[in-house]
Amino acid sequence: MTTIPALDALRALHRDGGLARHFDRVAPLLAALDRADLARAARLLSRTDLAEARAHHPGLPAVTVALTGAGTLDALRTALVAELARHGFLPEVRLTDYGSYVFELGDADSSSHTEPADVTVCVLDHTTVFDEVPLPFTAEDVADALRRKLALWRALATGFTARASGTLVLNTLPLPKNQQAQLLDLPSRAKLGAEWRRANAELLGLSYAQQTPGLVVLDVDPLLGDPLELADPRFDAYAGAHLSDAFLASYARELGHLVRAVTGRAKKVLAVDLDETLWGGVLGDDGVEGIEVAHGRRGEAFHRFQGVVRQLQSQGVLLAAVTKNDRETVLAALRDHPDLRVREEDFVRVLAGWQPKPDSLRTLAAGLNLGGDSVVFADDNPAECAAVTAELPETTVVPLDGDPALHVTRLLADGWFTATAVTSEDRVRTRRYREEAARADFLSAAGSALEFLAGLGVTVRLAPATAAQIPRLAQLTLRTNQFNLTTERLSAEEVRARATGPGTGVLALTSGDRFGDNGVVGAVFLRAEGRVLHLDNMLLSCRVFARGIEQACLAAVLERARAAGYAEVRGRYRPTAKNAKVAGLYPHHGFDPLPRDGDGQEEPGAAEFAHRLDRLPEVPGHLVLDAAEDLVPAADEPAAPADATTLTT
Repeated sequence: MTTIPALDALRALHRDGGLARHFDRVAPLLAALDRADLARAARLLSRTDLAEARAHHPGLPAVTVALTGAGTLDALRTALVAELARHGFLPEVRLTDYGSYVFELGDADSSSHTEPADVTVCVLDHTTVFDEVPLPFTAEDVADALRRKLALWRALATGFTARASGTLVLNTLPLPKNQQAQLLDLPSRAKLGAEWRRANAELLGLSYAQQTPGLVVLDVDPLLGDPLELADPRFDAYAGAHLSDAFLASYARELGHLVRAVTGRAKKVLAVDLDETLWGGVLGDDGVEGIEVAHGRRGEAFHRFQGVVRQLQSQGVLLAAVTKNDRETVLAALRDHPDLRVREEDFVRVLAGWQPKPDSLRTLAAGLNLGGDSVVFADDNPAECAAVTAELPETTVVPLDGDPALHVTRLLADGWFTATAVTSEDRVRTRRYREEAARADFLSAAGSALEFLAGLGVTVRLAPATAAQIPRLAQLTLRTNQFNLTTERLSAEEVRARATGPGTGVLALTSGDRFGDNGVVGAVFLRAEGRVLHLDNMLLSCRVFARGIEQACLAAVLERARAAGYAEVRGRYRPTAKNAKVAGLYPHHGFDPLPRDGDGQEEPGAAEFAHRLDRLPEVPGHLVLDAAEDLVPAADEPAAPADATTLTT
């Protein structure tokens, strides 16, 4: 696939001094580049004034990443700027002094503490160990050095994450061949390999066992599967660049996926074509029995791809079929073919017909109440891919043209669905959305919206978050964009701290109806300050919009606040590109706007509102509310309790 036109367009913008002014055009151009041309584009971006770009485009999502480590990391910074821009971010990537990682992570006066970043990356390499190994050395000497370094890294990570906000990233240690080759006997080499792997396993355990909240350990072993050298001996010796530019470019690619996950920009939907994508052949010509699914060389390649698609779906990715085929024939194949690894019930939607695929994808996103930027579209047909790219630039397109044995690699190459955690809610997401489709059918049969709501039988439970709900609530802060009043992204540890801290509280909102249990669909973040209760944020899943649930929650919180002696409840709205639909939520339910400070520091469009707890909203009559008594934290200076009204349930 040629990528020269996109690279030429970037060069033209750079020559005209327009990369900063037109940074909103950069992401789709970068997305069209292969790795070689992306490296060339990265060098262009490294000469772009990104501060000027942020001034021109305040609406683009900004992210700050700090890089530190034991070696020279300029190549990582250059590559990471391009990777983040490719994912739609307006990046700021800061590089600390050479070899300063112990100071940066361990000293409270370092820039990594005084100028906190969204993500802080500490790049570990083999020299941090071998620089402390005697000469000559044995495998036992290396094992001793590894134990000392692990203790240091664990202490640095624990201290840093306790003091600093954001996410800390470490990585496993790659073992260069030249180090192992200096041990001549095979048993010593084996022992060195075992000790090195043990240390890496211990590092990974800090992440997956959640021994250090706020820490992610990136496993770099898979990166070495690419045809690249870990280090260039000349740059290693003369410039202190212990890791090669090619390796650091792959590292930056993984960081791009990680940053997207921790900032709530992971994709949610995988829309796949069927013919020559999910199976071989053309269903309309070959029939259900004639498509290539599991047998023969091509059939086995498609079978593997189906397995990967099913694996993604099982962890919360919404799977949809978008195909130009007869719908009944498609459903017959999904139901009846004995060798398919994905079935009709695995798909949240099956859009089969003869309309243009951009139209089908618009229908898909609207039906799921999601934006087009939540969708990844995979198709083998270059013309269809080009049409979607042209008409839906916000949708990610994965071309699968050519050999089906490469489908898996191409789909997984960019980690579009990488998540900070997979919760029990994720594993049943498809079923929940299929239940939502049944609700939509019920709505279409109802005579009116009121009749629909009355017959739906909505139940709502609002209560302080339990420990088991914390990961799901953190995920909601990352993934919810439309009904999210401030779009503050929080880690599980940050949610836990607010749920258990003095003067703060986190409420979990669960709902259900006649079609099933929706699970945890919303959250409310509270903070007491004297006689004022602050609604720091309120968010609700798009699956349960327009059912009066938000009104029921506000009614419960306001009533409990009045009963607890608060004088008023305040809430803040911070506008984003996607949450305009909730801009009027507080005024609609009796909150009055507060005057702006007038110091010029307010974010454009942001507003704060106050409810004086006089006339409270009512719980909608079509739903049943179960609100816990201990919804709000105790007031620091309670006012005399007003006459409390009983919640309508």
